[in-house]
Amino acid sequence: MGKLQKKGEKGAANNYISRTQAVKKLQLSLPDFRKICILKGIYPHEPRKKRKLAKGSSAPKTFYYAKDIQYLAHEPLLEKFAETKIFVRKIKRALGRDELDTVQRVRDQKPRYSLDHIVKERYPSFPDAVKDLDDALSLVFLFSTMPRQGRIQTGIINKCRILAVEFMHYVIAARCIKKVFVSIKGFYIQAEIEGNDITWIIPHQFTTPPPSNIDFKVMLSFLELYTTLLGFVNFKLFSTLNLVYPPKALEDVFTEKSRVYFGDDIYRERLESLNIKLAVVPKDEDDDEIDEELLAADETLESLAAARKEEQSFKSLFKDCKFFLAREIPREVIVLVIRSLGGEVSWDSDSGVASTYSENDDTITHHIVDRPSQGHQFLSRCYIQPQWLFDCVNQRTILPVDDYLPGAILPPHLSPFVKEGGYVPPEQVELLSRDKADKEEEEVVEEKKGEEMTAEDKRLAVMAMPKKRKALYNKMIHSNKQKAKEVNK
Repeated sequence: MGKLQKKGEKGAANNYISRTQAVKKLQLSLPDFRKICILKGIYPHEPRKKRKLAKGSSAPKTFYYAKDIQYLAHEPLLEKFAETKIFVRKIKRALGRDELDTVQRVRDQKPRYSLDHIVKERYPSFPDAVKDLDDALSLVFLFSTMPRQGRIQTGIINKCRILAVEFMHYVIAARCIKKVFVSIKGFYIQAEIEGNDITWIIPHQFTTPPPSNIDFKVMLSFLELYTTLLGFVNFKLFSTLNLVYPPKALEDVFTEKSRVYFGDDIYRERLESLNIKLAVVPKDEDDDEIDEELLAADETLESLAAARKEEQSFKSLFKDCKFFLAREIPREVIVLVIRSLGGEVSWDSDSGVASTYSENDDTITHHIVDRPSQGHQFLSRCYIQPQWLFDCVNQRTILPVDDYLPGAILPPHLSPFVKEGGYVPPEQVELLSRDKADKEEEEVVEEKKGEEMTAEDKRLAVMAMPKKRKALYNKMIHSNKQKAKEVNK
């Protein structure tokens, strides 16, 4: 006779474990348990027979896989959490006894930990890390705009700001922006990084106090993981472009000696302006490059060559444009978009550092303003509203400026993230029909050119024929004409 199976030792009862049991097993507090689950990527699961697993109780319960909790039991961070608990206890005891020397000595011995091993564990390869950048970038950019006096530490905000500026410098250097959309939440930006479309939000530059009904402990746990991840990704992305990391200005004025003279604040402001060239690591001469002529010669790669040519033309969309920004313009996003597509941009030197030319420059082609009227206007440039810039990016072409003049009623700002098969606004239908008509006209012109070229080639081929073959060819042409006349009678 076999061993009697006891109830609760097999099946769902053995596969799942409640959150209370997991906290007791790991000997953690509930906030620490939430944090370790966020860092390790472990989430609760819903059993099929939840009421039976809860022994008939209908009270809400959270269940985890037992194997996930067993996996957490071997995490080195648990030891660091225990040391932090002891550290807090010592600090409280010393403060209660008013032993200030002891407090300072204990604070110097504060336990520290790193999340490098967790990032390597969750993202074993670089493409895996790039695919998960959407949420990381949105959260880092959000915390980089938080007020520095509040519930969030200043060091965390500064770190997020540094990572955000580094990533924007990469986007400018790689020229990988694809779409831009302005909403009430902020600026939706999409860029192609290592073959993946990454979309994130850059909040508007408004000082908004943090709301009181949000659990910032959970958000800071995610932020701790994402800042570590983005640090690794930024370093790898800069390495692919042979850029110095952390980013440094290319100008000789910012050597180490002159940096002491100018100060770290001015140096940091110039980097945050996104309007400077970065230092480059010397590149090997024998690096492999794609041969454009070889791509064009191979018939199987004609489509690839055409797509590559179109992409290169889009990356230099604003190559022949020179912009000047008024004071009321959201400078950071505008500079990011313009420089990512090959344009030049500047602003008044009184409103910010790193301006490259003044308003009186005669070579300026576009002056971006966001006010109904402009006092003094130059006749050699176009005055436009910021939406013209975003619509040009989404339409992948330079649009006419007539609809975007200062004080004019702007056309609808259509979202470029609409999926196929959904609702299409009438304005989008008009734009699509206009583009289709332009493409058809270009195709007709190209066909006519091709026919002219083929007729010219035939004439040259006939002239190069020997006399005997030319006589035979003329007889064939004459007989074909005679047959065509008989058919037409």
